[in-house]
Order: sequence, then structure tokens, then C-alpha cells
Amino acid sequence: MKSSSVRFACCVVLGLLLTGTSDVRAAETRDGVLIHVTHGPDDPHRVLMALNMARMMSSDHPVLLYFDIKGVEVVLKDAKDVTFATFPSSKEQLAALIEQGVTLMACPGCLKAAGKTPADLMPGVQVAEKDKFFSFTTGRLLVLDY
Repeated sequence: MKSSSVRFACCVVLGLLLTGTSDVRAAETRDGVLIHVTHGPDDPHRVLMALNMARMMSSDHPVLLYFDIKGVEVVLKDAKDVTFATFPSSKEQLAALIEQGVTLMACPGCLKAAGKTPADLMPGVQVAEKDKFFSFTTGRLLVLDY
């Protein structure tokens, strides 16, 4: 009887210690949101919804917007200002996101396929690099595709 009481007490103490450790670990990590934008001005609802989600999520989480395929057309210096319904325009939202420190990256291969170079990107948008791509958050990743 006595050994089962000791085992039970040890399990309770161990459980409390592990619970406390996981709370500390959770406070140190921040889950991030990766928003993948594959569409361009040809699909304004998708583009503006992605930018709007980035704005909403960035108040609580690190956010990385990754533009590839036709999405690179949205982050060029000479990009069309995309508008749709009641959303703020693409240029308005991109400027706000850059000011908030949200990471915006464009796929180098997709830039090349579009006949563009990194010099064609608007200020505040960087060419995607593997190390930067994986270092914007310390926690899990929530991925949204647009």
C-alpha cells in the first residue's frame, strides 16, 4: 500500500513539474502565420483577402507573406493598385504591413519567370531566402493559401 502511495505522489509531482515547464516553453515561443499568395491582379478578392488576413493576424503573431506564381505581380514597384469591394487597396495594405514590420518575400524563380529582377520589387519586399523564410517565428506555423 505504501509503495503505491509513493508512486502516486511521484506521478503527481512529475505531472506538476511537466505542466509548469510546458507553460514556460509556450510563453517563450510564438506561433507564426505564413500567408502564401499565388494570385495577382487578375484575382483581386484573393489578393486583398490575403493582405487583410496578414493585417489581422500580425497584431498577435509573426506573419510572413510569401508571393509566388502570379502573386509576384502585386509586390512590384510598378504594380497595379488592386481594388475590390470594401477592402482597402493593395498598395494601401502593403504600405501598412511594411510599416508594421510584417515580412514580405517574393519567389526569386517566379520573379525571373515574370521577366523581373529583385530591383523591380517595391521597397520593403525581399527576395525569399531559405534561412530567412524559416526564422521568422519560433513556434508552429499556420499556413493560409490565397
